[in-house]
Amino acid sequence: MTVSPISTSALHEDRLLPSAPEERAIARELYGVTKDLPLVSMHGHVDAAMLAANQPFGDPASLLVIPDHYLVRMLVSQGVPHDALGVPRRDGGTVETDPREIWRAFATRWKLFRGTPTRIWMEHVLESVLGVSSALSADTSDEVYDAIADRLTQPAYRPLALLDSLRIEILATTDAAGDPLASHADLASRGYGERIVPTFRPDAVVNLDRPDWLASVQAMGQQAGIDIVDYSSYIQAIESRRAAFVAAGARATDHGHLYADTEPLDAAEADRLLQAALRGETTSASARRFAGHMLTEMARMSCEDGLVMQLHPGVLRDYDPRVFAERGADVGYDIPIPIDYAQSLRPLLTRYGHDPRLTLVLFTVDEDVFGRELAPLAGVFPAVRLGAPWWFLDTPDAMRRFRDTVTDTAGFYNTSGFVDDTRAYLSIPARHDVSRRVDAGHLARLVAEHRLSLDEAIETAVDLAYEIPRAVYPRLDH
Repeated sequence: MTVSPISTSALHEDRLLPSAPEERAIARELYGVTKDLPLVSMHGHVDAAMLAANQPFGDPASLLVIPDHYLVRMLVSQGVPHDALGVPRRDGGTVETDPREIWRAFATRWKLFRGTPTRIWMEHVLESVLGVSSALSADTSDEVYDAIADRLTQPAYRPLALLDSLRIEILATTDAAGDPLASHADLASRGYGERIVPTFRPDAVVNLDRPDWLASVQAMGQQAGIDIVDYSSYIQAIESRRAAFVAAGARATDHGHLYADTEPLDAAEADRLLQAALRGETTSASARRFAGHMLTEMARMSCEDGLVMQLHPGVLRDYDPRVFAERGADVGYDIPIPIDYAQSLRPLLTRYGHDPRLTLVLFTVDEDVFGRELAPLAGVFPAVRLGAPWWFLDTPDAMRRFRDTVTDTAGFYNTSGFVDDTRAYLSIPARHDVSRRVDAGHLARLVAEHRLSLDEAIETAVDLAYEIPRAVYPRLDH
C-alpha cells in the first residue's frame, strides 16, 4: 500500500509564536523548555471503555470526523447534512455508512476550516500523530484516507500504546454517578490505575427535569446499594458514589449546569422537591432551584472528600429540538448564554470560598466575564482557580486575550493550567501544544517589556504547562 508522505508540512516550527522578531526569539526559547513536557490531561471525555478494550480504531471517518462536533457543526453550517456525515439517527434511519465517502465529504471542504482551531488540531493530528499529509482536498482525499487506515492497523496506534507515544502522564475521563467503573477497574488491574482516572459527573442526577433523571438516580442507587426514596437517602447515595470514585483514583468532579446558581435550600424544601420529582412532578423552576442547591452541597462534599470541583455553566445544550430528537446530544448544537457568576456563586463562596479544603475551578465560554467577574473572584478567594479558556474559546486568539485579561487581577498562579476538555483522543497533544505556544508568546512579551526576567518566564512557562495542573488536581489518599 502506498502511504501518503508529508510533502510540504503545514506545521511551521514558529506557528502561533509572536511575529515581532525580538519576542519570537524569546518565545522560541520558552516553548523549547515546555514542548516535550508530559501532558497532564485532567479534564476530558475520552471513553474509558475504549481505552480498556484497547482495540484498533475502526477507520478514519469514525475516529476523526463523525464524533467531532466542532468539525460536524462547521460542515452542517455550510449545508452538508448530518446524514452525509454518518451521524447516527435515533430511529435507526439511513445515513451514509461508507467511511471513505464520509471522509471525502470532509476532505473536499477542508478550506472551510481556514483560521479555525479545528484546522490547527487536525493538521497536528495528521502530521505529528499519524505521520501523513494534511494537504486535504478532493484530489488527495483517498490517498490520505488510505494512509490513515494503514496506520490504524499498526499496534503502535492502539489506544494504550498511544498513551505513551502521545506523552500523556495522566488522563482523566468523565463518568456518570451511576457508572459501575468497570472499565477503570479493568485498567487498574493492568497497571493503569494511577494513569487513567475517573471524574465524577453528577449532572444527570441533580437536574430534576432531565428526561433521564429517574433512570440515572436509580442507576446511582443500585451502584451505591441504597434505595433512594427521599432526600436523605439521595445524599447518602451521592456520597457513597463519590467515595467509590475516590477509591478508583478520581481527583475531581465535573458540573455542567446551565446556570451557576448556588442558593442553598433547607433540608425540608430539598426533600419536597426531590420527592415530587420521584413522583414525576417537577417544574423548570423547581429543577433550577434544586440544581443550584446541589452545587453548594457538592462544594460541602468536596471539602470532606478532597475532590476538586469543576464548574462550567452557561451552555444551552441541544439548542435545536428537532436535531436533538433526530440525532441526540453532542452533534454541535450547544450554544453559550450569559451567566452572572458573581451573584450566582456568592452563596457558595460565602460558605466555602475561604475553606482550605476546597478547590473550585471555574470555566466559561463568555469572554466578557473573564476580567469583570472570574479573575476578581480567583484573585481573592483561596478556594477559586480560573480554568483555561474552554470550548468555543480554546482558540489561539482567545487564549491570548485570556492571559491579557486575567493576569492583572488573578496572576498566573490562580489559574488551573491547561485542560483540553476533549473526547478526540488523538487531538490531546495538539491542544496542549497550542496552549504552550500561546503562553510562550505571552511570557515573551513580558520579558521583552522588562516585566519579567528570562529565568522567571522559563519557570512560569513550565509551571503553566505542567506544575500548576499537577498541583491543582492532586492525587488523593484512598
